Amino acid sequence: MGETRADKTAPARQEVAKVLYLAGLGDGAISLPDGQVAHVAGTLPGETVRIEETRKGTWQLDAVIEAAPERVTPPCSLAESCGGCALQHVRLDTLLDWKVQRVTRALQSAGFETVPKASTFQVAPHSRRRADLAVKRGAASMLIGLHGRGTKNIVDMTTCLVLDPHILALLPAFRTVLHSIQAIRREASLHINLLDSGPDILLVTDAPLTAADRIRLAQMAEECAIPRISWASASNPEATETATQRAPVTQTIAGHSVSPPPGGFLQASAASEQAIQNAVLATLPEKMIRRANVVELYAGCGTLTFALAQRCQVSAYEGFGPAWSALKAAMGKARITAHHRDLNRQPVMAKELAQATAVVLDPPHAGAKNQMNQIVRGLPAQVVYVSCNPAALSKDTALLTKAGYRLHSVSVIDQFLWSAETETVCDFRRESSRRSRSGPSR
Repeated sequence: MGETRADKTAPARQEVAKVLYLAGLGDGAISLPDGQVAHVAGTLPGETVRIEETRKGTWQLDAVIEAAPERVTPPCSLAESCGGCALQHVRLDTLLDWKVQRVTRALQSAGFETVPKASTFQVAPHSRRRADLAVKRGAASMLIGLHGRGTKNIVDMTTCLVLDPHILALLPAFRTVLHSIQAIRREASLHINLLDSGPDILLVTDAPLTAADRIRLAQMAEECAIPRISWASASNPEATETATQRAPVTQTIAGHSVSPPPGGFLQASAASEQAIQNAVLATLPEKMIRRANVVELYAGCGTLTFALAQRCQVSAYEGFGPAWSALKAAMGKARITAHHRDLNRQPVMAKELAQATAVVLDPPHAGAKNQMNQIVRGLPAQVVYVSCNPAALSKDTALLTKAGYRLHSVSVIDQFLWSAETETVCDFRRESSRRSRSGPSR
């Protein structure tokens, strides 16, 4: 007797359990009967939930039996499918508290037993000024949006509570125009920075732009008041070229007019950029002696550089050539010396760092391992670390603990609403005496 369809489809394994805590990605941690811990999206600490095992051996939420008081109805209609916001079922104030706790645990794990109470800032919805979107050719138009969580499927972004409405308003035109160009055979990516001068676009495609494609993009730039549309091949995304430009591209940073490179890094919102600048400046004296010199590492286009230069001389280091060029072109007579240097391969050495009044660094997501090794050899009196990754923050600052630094202040800036991403500014200080220069302070 052969197997029936019902025989082949065994019922999914289910468990009813309490949620213990939120893990690093914002998933609830649940202890299974076999002692393993499952991470389940959409759950909150203290809740009683029924979870179900998937065919892949992971677990998903089946039902909330007893909800936590912090649970809310997700405000976005795409919340369950879009991979952009993993935590829309959480009250925003609760989410900010959780991010503070993440940072506190990361610093305690680094060896700082006493962590000062963090100052906090949370951006408003509809304030994000940059978007990195996936594009896929459909039958009648392009799908433009983010991948669903854990899948390669693109969720068409018809609404968004995070993005500035001006970015969202461009997407219908892009769906039509991108469908008509030959440079996209199957997939592409669309990077939008909303600058002071207007939207700045970088399109990365899986085929070369044709002459007809360039004409169509130029027409769109005129119709949608887009100053510049740049292009790159998916096989070499850093080699960008201008597809069409109808006006200058500018962004004001701390009073300086900067022309960012295509797809250039900006903080997620204007308000969070200001909050990060304020947090960094708050770590320094309002009036600094004339010879005071801050070494800034991973300077980018000058997000912190120009603000710092209002207080002191800045030696700014940046490894990405186009960002360094944009910074250098915008310096004017500011007290800035800009250096083009790959800090992962050629970190600023301890001898120079030892002479700095303070070292300010804003490293990439993976952290600054090689550069941190030089910092703890040079032992500058003050290190201000700007972090977008609590795990890297913990690993890097563990070196500061061993070198005798103390944690003076912490600021948590929530510029990534409804996600687990966390921005932090930490101020570390060390006694500036001969004794502390020759060994860890006691």
